[in-house]
Amino acid sequence: MDSEIASLTLRALRRVLRATEIGSRQLATTTGLTPSQLLVLREIDTRLSVTPSAVAQALQFSQATITAIVDRLVALGFVQRQRGERDKRQIHLTLLPAGRDALADAPDPLQKRFTDRFDALPTWEQAMILAATERLAVLMDADSIDAAPLLDSGRIDRSEPN
Repeated sequence: MDSEIASLTLRALRRVLRATEIGSRQLATTTGLTPSQLLVLREIDTRLSVTPSAVAQALQFSQATITAIVDRLVALGFVQRQRGERDKRQIHLTLLPAGRDALADAPDPLQKRFTDRFDALPTWEQAMILAATERLAVLMDADSIDAAPLLDSGRIDRSEPN
C-alpha cells in the first residue's frame, strides 16, 4: 500500500509539473513572455510609475532578477525606464502600449488561478498544504534551493521562454 500512495503522490506532482509547463508554453505562444516577465509586467501595470526595487519587493524577487527581466521587457518595447524628476539617480518603470497589449492578450496565468483558489481555502487547509509541500521539498532534497514564489520551471530571469 505504501508504494501505491507514493505512486499516486508522484503522479500528482507530475500533473503539477505538467500544468506549469503547459501554462508557460501557452503564455510564450500568446505573448512571447515567461511567467516571471508577465508577473513583472502586471506589477508595473498596477501602478502609474514604480521603481524596480518596489517591484522586486512586491514579487519577492532579487534586485538582480528584476533588472534582467526589465532589460528584456524594455528590449521588447513593453516597458520604459525613466529617471526620477526629483532624484535623477532613481529609475521609474512605466508600461508602454505594447506592454498593455501583451497583458490584454495573455492567458490567465496558472499562478493567479492557484493564488485565487488557495486564498479561498480555510486557513487550516492552507497550512496543511504548505506543510505537505515543504515536506515534499525536504523529501526531494530541494529544501535548500532558493525559489521565488512563482509557478515556473527553470530560471526566472531567463530572457526567452522555454
